[in-house]
Amino acid sequence: MKLLEVLSVTKKFGSLTAVDNATLVINQNEIVGLIGPNGSGKSTLLHTICGRTFATEGKILLEGSEITNKAPQLRAMAGMAIKFQLARIYLEKTVKENLLISLQAKESIWNQLLSRTLKSFEQKILDLAEEFQLEDYLNEPAKSLSHGQQQWLEIAMAMASNPILLLLDEPTAGMSPKERADTAVLIKKASTKCGILIVEHDLDFIKEICNRISVLHQGNVIATGTPSEIENDPKVKEVYLTRV
Repeated sequence: MKLLEVLSVTKKFGSLTAVDNATLVINQNEIVGLIGPNGSGKSTLLHTICGRTFATEGKILLEGSEITNKAPQLRAMAGMAIKFQLARIYLEKTVKENLLISLQAKESIWNQLLSRTLKSFEQKILDLAEEFQLEDYLNEPAKSLSHGQQQWLEIAMAMASNPILLLLDEPTAGMSPKERADTAVLIKKASTKCGILIVEHDLDFIKEICNRISVLHQGNVIATGTPSEIENDPKVKEVYLTRV
């Protein structure tokens, strides 16, 4: 089943074409990597998908419904969640409070004012904390977590909304080898619940975790295939892998 379809998307900023006729497909429970040299258009394409900017041309479909010009909050309501490169968590609040805030996002103001949601979400908070190796830190402020744990907390917060599509922007940046390995396991578990698109510079991580990889060069998707196919693609070798 096609979960996300990016169809011939172009994004221009004045005379600059940042993304040029890019096409990308993500299927249910599939992990797709998006790679390319600096300046290739990866971030811009990701931003057109999540709604931080709108495509100049082309279409973006989520489960067959067009979202090309929909606001980010409407995309979130449709089932899209994103974790940006820099963790966006509430550092002064506890891990439990961070998770509760995410779980309450779809609750009515009335229920939140009456504090009805904490008890109903207690088990979900415990489940998320255990899944993302944070169960021992529930009552600790997020600022006390390691860099890797803060990244896991934000992914857990994104997964709290039960998304159908999770977007991850360089989820392993700044991590130790052990944290990267643990992150791979966590993302694979998450993919049993949703499709995942990862923008990443760590090629070893991408090759290990992704079902398919798309390669951007000068705003164009020049190749899409399995990790083995991409690794052996002559065009990819010529324009990308030798320059990372």
